[in-house]
Order: sequence, then structure tokens, then C-alpha cells
Amino acid sequence: MCFNETNGRISKLMSMIKALPINLSNLQKTVLQQIVRGTTNPYRLVRRAKLILAAASGESNSSISRRLELDRVQVRQWRSRWFEEREKLSAAEEQQVTEKALMVLIKGILSDRPRPGTTKSFTVEQVVQIVAVACEECEKSDRPVSHWTPSELADEAIKRGIVEKISPRSVGRFLKRSDITTTSRSLLVKCQN
Repeated sequence: MCFNETNGRISKLMSMIKALPINLSNLQKTVLQQIVRGTTNPYRLVRRAKLILAAASGESNSSISRRLELDRVQVRQWRSRWFEEREKLSAAEEQQVTEKALMVLIKGILSDRPRPGTTKSFTVEQVVQIVAVACEECEKSDRPVSHWTPSELADEAIKRGIVEKISPRSVGRFLKRSDITTTSRSLLVKCQN
């Protein structure tokens, strides 16, 4: 079986999958239309609001994907996300939230979810303290080196309790952002000025 045959079969199967039904209340529809008409709303948000409105009107995923120039997978994803949040939307309306509050909720549903990655590990104060250490002479810290290296600074920051752990690469980024080199003379000149 070749790739095109397999791909064609997958496409047929995908088209046979029933799209999740989207039912909107009048208030939800009004808020989505306001998002679409809003001139300062981000393009992605407007396009996603259009997608939900089209899905609620009974338009197929294929049709929506062609009209909005989105991949069908994206259309299914946003339709599915809206479907998953329908109870939260209904509960908000039952509590008679304001239109403004519903707008915030809907924008949250149509926004990108946080992406994986590391969170900021160091506070501004910690970075400043590390840069301050870089401005000191190495000999004062009982280091057997003539100038600071990112590795030496990382070790010293841990030794002084500024941070629990830090990589030399992070130290190097801090110094680069602060436009400081790690040679002791240039650091002292910059720190004294």
C-alpha cells in the first residue's frame, strides 16, 4: 500500500467522523459576534470566534477550514475545546454573569493554552547580585583565578547562597544582557564608572 492510498483512506475516515455539535446561547452568539467585529482584537481570536459561529450554524469542518484557511485538525481542535467548555459557559450564564464577564471567559477559551517550557528560575534581585559579584575582584572571594568565568561565578553564587543552583550558561546570559565581560579589569572599570 502506498502513501497516497493510506493518506486517502485516512482522509475518508476523517470526513466520516461526526463533527461535535456546537450550540450557542443568544448571549454567547452576541459576544462572539462582538469579538469578530472588534477592531482591536487579535486576528487569531477573531478567526476562532468566526470558526465557532460557523460551527454553530451547522457548517462542516471541511467547509470552515477552506473558508478560514485553517487546517481541518485546527478546526476540530477548536470545536472540541468549545464543546469541552460548554458546561462552564452554561454555568456562567445561569449565574447571570455580565456580558463583560462572559466576554472574558470566551476570550480565555479561544486563547492559546500555556505552552510547555521552563518558568523563570531567577528573580531580578538574584541576577543583580550575580552581576555585582562579577564586579568584584576574584581574589577577594578566595578564588585561584585571575578573572571571573561564568563557571566560577556560578559556583560563587551558589556558595554565597544567592541561588540554590545555576548553570554557567545562565550566568553568561545575565552578563551578556548587562553588557559586562568577565575579565576582572574591565568589570572593575565598568563598576567604578
